[in-house]
Amino acid sequence: MAWKTLDDMDLAGKRVLLRVDINVPVENGVVTDATRIDRIVPSVRDILAAGGKPILMAHFDRPKGKVVPEMSLRQVVGALEAALGQSVTFVDGAYGEAVAAMAPGEVMLLENLRFNPGEEKNDADFAARLASLGDIYCNDAFSAAHRAHASTEALAHLLPACAGRLMAEELGALERALGTPDRPVMAVVGGAKVSTKLDLLGNLVGRVDHLVIGGGMANTFLAAQGIGVGKSLCEHDLADTARDILAKAKVAGCEVILPRDIVVAREFKAGAASETLAPDACPDDAMILDAGPATVAYIAQVMEGAKTLVWNGPLGAFEIPPFDMATVAAARHAAELTRAGRLVSVAGGGDTVAALNQAGAAEDFSYVSTAGGAFLEWMEGKILPGVAALG
Repeated sequence: MAWKTLDDMDLAGKRVLLRVDINVPVENGVVTDATRIDRIVPSVRDILAAGGKPILMAHFDRPKGKVVPEMSLRQVVGALEAALGQSVTFVDGAYGEAVAAMAPGEVMLLENLRFNPGEEKNDADFAARLASLGDIYCNDAFSAAHRAHASTEALAHLLPACAGRLMAEELGALERALGTPDRPVMAVVGGAKVSTKLDLLGNLVGRVDHLVIGGGMANTFLAAQGIGVGKSLCEHDLADTARDILAKAKVAGCEVILPRDIVVAREFKAGAASETLAPDACPDDAMILDAGPATVAYIAQVMEGAKTLVWNGPLGAFEIPPFDMATVAAARHAAELTRAGRLVSVAGGGDTVAALNQAGAAEDFSYVSTAGGAFLEWMEGKILPGVAALG
């Protein structure tokens, strides 16, 4: 779909309501990871450079429509000022007066939108009140685009609307990955449970040429084929579903890649004694905690022939060495191919970002999304309300 960007708007002298995601981790009033704040800087700077007045709107945590002091956005102002290199005016009431008095070059941040019950209800009156503060609406919060809230959906219909730099970058990356990708397309899907990724797997088998299934999810697929998985994390009740996904993949001509060897241990702790076995040789008293070197070698081989890679979730229990081996090795190979210009690689999801950072591979991927739920829903083939509203 086509959407307008900041370049399509006349911003000079205009009040720009900029929906951002600065829902960052805070400990004792201090921002511990400013990644999401850093990512909105280009939009804010471009609005200022074009003579616009950026009014930042955001949510923080889940106050459920009530004022919760410890969920105030006031505590991110310092980190926001550091990222922008200028002061930010924080407004927690009398928005209309504050906006009317805005000076050129000023940046304003409104209090947590979710303090108002109308935000999550996508309330028309609340959206109208927000719309009265601005001339142009710009959504730069892809990570909140799967929510039909007042500031992500209703507001987009009340003012001339466009996508911010981060939103446009994210949508462009996802379009390259699953919309009109260069083929062959390979997907890596890992994580603990199949149940949380049923829609994703169902969509991907019809869209990609090779699908790697790793992590605890792979155990469910092995068990569905009658293979014993010992004490491993496994959803035995989803055996029929797993077999159905494998059958769909076969019809679609999608190769499903399951572990060709497994790393097992009796206890899940750092440095636990482990051994590499055939997939069907897991002892009854052991757990499968990672894929083995033969699996990694085959994944790397398939990667060599792929043009596009979509990655969501680790291949093993990557948080605890040595069970991070498969994830780290595969991620580094993908990074190497991307660096060489041979692969377009797009990754997203909370665990995924952490795993790629641990592997030192994230910076070399074509695009790493910090939008967990929205990234997943896009990969599931769902229409995101916040994106649809910009069309």
